[in-house]
Amino acid sequence: MGASKYTKGCTGWLIVLIVAAFVVTAVVVSLRKKGHHSDMGPVPGPPGAITQKYADALSVAVQFFQVQQSGKLVNNKISWRGDSALNDGSLAGLDLSKGMYDAGDHIKFGFPMAFTATLLSWAILEYGDQMSAVNQLVPAQESLKWITDYLINAHPSDSILYIQVGDPDLDHQCWQRPEEMTEKRPLIQINKKNPGTEVAAETAAAMSAASLVFKGINSSYSDLLLQHAQNLFTFADGHKVSYTITYPELQKYYNSTGYEDELLWAASWLYHATGDQSYLSYVTVQNGESFADWGRPTWFSWDDKRSGTQVLLSRLNLFGAKDSTNAENKGLGMYRMTAEAIMCGLLPDSPTSTSSRTDGGLVWIDEWNALQHPIAASFLAVLYSDYMLTSRTPTFSCSGVTFSSSDLRKFAMSQADYVLGNNPMGMSYLIGYGDKYPKQVHHRGASIPVNANTGCDGFQWLKSPNPNPNVAVVLFCWRSFQE
Repeated sequence: MGASKYTKGCTGWLIVLIVAAFVVTAVVVSLRKKGHHSDMGPVPGPPGAITQKYADALSVAVQFFQVQQSGKLVNNKISWRGDSALNDGSLAGLDLSKGMYDAGDHIKFGFPMAFTATLLSWAILEYGDQMSAVNQLVPAQESLKWITDYLINAHPSDSILYIQVGDPDLDHQCWQRPEEMTEKRPLIQINKKNPGTEVAAETAAAMSAASLVFKGINSSYSDLLLQHAQNLFTFADGHKVSYTITYPELQKYYNSTGYEDELLWAASWLYHATGDQSYLSYVTVQNGESFADWGRPTWFSWDDKRSGTQVLLSRLNLFGAKDSTNAENKGLGMYRMTAEAIMCGLLPDSPTSTSSRTDGGLVWIDEWNALQHPIAASFLAVLYSDYMLTSRTPTFSCSGVTFSSSDLRKFAMSQADYVLGNNPMGMSYLIGYGDKYPKQVHHRGASIPVNANTGCDGFQWLKSPNPNPNVAVVLFCWRSFQE
């Protein structure tokens, strides 16, 4: 017997992290690259032939962002969603109606929402051409802007950032569609007297990365994002206190284990966005040794950005950082060394491979939201694989055993295929993909019929033994591309 959908729901924005990371994995492994044949394999380039299952999966995954949107919807393609939370932010004279809800609930948590924007930006920056080939680039850009519009409005001055909309305790007392909400929507802000380093730094990372996405699309919007990012980083670095120390009541939702990783993550993205050497010095000479845990692999998640930073800065080491000093290059080398240690831990045949795997081959780190770590790890593996190919780096070593970029890609595909149904249960864990997937998902909007008038007390739909009436599925039309 499976657990009922009301005994243990999804804990927040982690499901969006899974979707964002899966977007990258699905796109990359679905499109074979053009390139010159050599012993090192092809160099990533324009999209090649499309593998149907990954293209379909990507289409379904991107829809989740549309399902989660708050505010006055534009070009809404989800039939069971409508306008909601139009007055969010009015208590402070702000428009915080946009942004996205947290998983199956109706809270807007700024910390994981900003991380979602950073990750989605990274996906678009590296694989926008591939997304475009399967008609998913524009939807991804629109979803990103829906978040960054919210983040801009949530940062009304240099040292004030609104980090939450809604009361989680009050929200959990109701089971209703977001379109029908009537309860109060209080706001939480960080400022100089009540700092929150990691959420300010993560928001700076999100805006920096997004500024690169929109640089060639809307330069004034890109400049605005970058201005906010720089101001937020200055605020975060100058007021080092964890936001869950400032607001201990938030520890039971998205508790932070430290802010050092977010500072490195934000400075890394700011360097990519600005080319300002001070940010490169910040992550290498000034704080690399004390903040980065060089040589110690970690798992990438909404709370821990160290492994993501290792891979992002390895990009600079592999491709070369302009005008960098010897000390900065040494630091970048340490980031690359640690990134390769992370890759060694992922590969099943590596001497230092993690033993935390299911019998079906899925990386298994945490029972709670079990897919976040394997999918996030797949995201990093695909990125590092392509960085190797592009820089013509043939191999890396794991305790004397040599591996190539194709080994990393094989690992990423194994995790993606597991999620899509190649697992002992033969079930897709991407809702709406395939014929067999979970039908009683912990999600208010999906579980309640559109014409139901529940008020706050719609728990009959939460406890219903029937499948959810609403699923985000659309027909996916695609064209063939030649290699």
